[in-house]
Order: sequence, then structure tokens, then C-alpha cells
Amino acid sequence: MNTYFISGLGADKRIFSKLKLNEKINIIHVDWISPVKNESLAAYAERLSKVIDQSQPFALVGVSFGGMISVEIAKILKPASTVIISSTMLSNHLPALYRFAGRLGILKFIPAKLLKSSNKLTQNYYFGTKSSSEKTLLSKIIKDTDPYFLKWAIGSILSWKNKTVPERTYHIHGTNDKILYSKIAKPGFVIHNGTHFMVYQNAKEISEIIDQILLGPNRHAEFISASFSIKRS
Repeated sequence: MNTYFISGLGADKRIFSKLKLNEKINIIHVDWISPVKNESLAAYAERLSKVIDQSQPFALVGVSFGGMISVEIAKILKPASTVIISSTMLSNHLPALYRFAGRLGILKFIPAKLLKSSNKLTQNYYFGTKSSSEKTLLSKIIKDTDPYFLKWAIGSILSWKNKTVPERTYHIHGTNDKILYSKIAKPGFVIHNGTHFMVYQNAKEISEIIDQILLGPNRHAEFISASFSIKRS
């Protein structure tokens, strides 16, 4: 099955580099396009969806910001399955601080380049990177991030309004995620001690979950309300 992978805010396909998926899953990485001024997250997702071949069944996998984009695309195109990782399905599941900042419009007063530098300063704590290879990868991703895309994307998250969970959408989340934490979200699949960087750190476990969702014989019925917990030593 063609499966379109959408990376996190400012990141690229390197974040998925440790996933080892079944050979029946054809991985297609989606590249970011330039946002239009004042474009909403939903409008951006609709434009980005044009790269998807709808002539055959397909699935979506999105991480963090890419998960929110995947949700919006799923509302339009009805994929066979949508998997979001370290993300959220509903805007009211975003941390209250983010929603409050969005209402105040604080972001417009912060220079784009300052956002990028502050992101780098706090990367190890908030993203949960531990090993030298993880820190190196995240540093490279942040270095390569367009600061203006970063500012737009953060703004689109803070102003995002979504109350719809598309059919066949599955949520994988870590219990130690310090960026997209929520007390009311109920992920179907929980990675114990998983951080916001767990798609790289816990690639084996997450690969198994993705395989089960996309290729399992009863995936649509069995996994809709499943609870799949993995303990990380």
C-alpha cells in the first residue's frame, strides 16, 4: 500500500530513518511546500494533499505537526488508514498554554530567527533526545529548518480549530512527551516513557504498530479502540 509519511514541524524524512516496515508498505515521503501568508493549517493541508495519488488505496503517517496535517488531509481524501505519532487529533487536545498563547496572538511579536534559536537551546529537554546520535540528528534538523516556515507552522498550530476525528485514524503517543502533552487525549497506542522524539528512539515498537494497523486483517475493527502499551526499559 502506498503510505505517505509527513514529518514534524520543520523536520524531514530523517526522522523516520529508523523505521523498519513490512515490504508491502510503499513509503513515500512528502516534502513541505511554502505556505501562503496567513494560510491556515487546514488550507495548507489541502494544498499539500495534491501530491497524493488517489487512484489506488493509500495511508497516511504523520509525526507531530505532520500528524495534524495528516488529520486535515484525511478529512478530505478518506485514506484507508491514518496514523499520527506524537501528535493530536483534536485542537482542544493541544496543551492549554498553546491555546492561550494563540488567543493572545503573542507569536506575531516574536522574530522568526529568535524562534529557531530558542528551539535549539531547549531541544534536549523538550524533545527528549539522549544519545549523541539523537542530539546530532535533531541539531541538523533544526539547523536546516526555514525560520519563516517554523514561525508560520507554530502560528497555524496555535490557531488550529478541529473538532473532527476522521474515520480509521490511530494515535500513538508517549507518556513522557513534553511538547504535545494532554490529560484529556486518549491515544489508542501508548509508548511508556516515550518522548516527542520516540519515532526515532522507539522505532522498532512503532514499526510493529504501524505494520499491524496498515496490514492487520481486522485492522479497521480491532484497532479503533485498542489499547496497545509498550514498556521501554
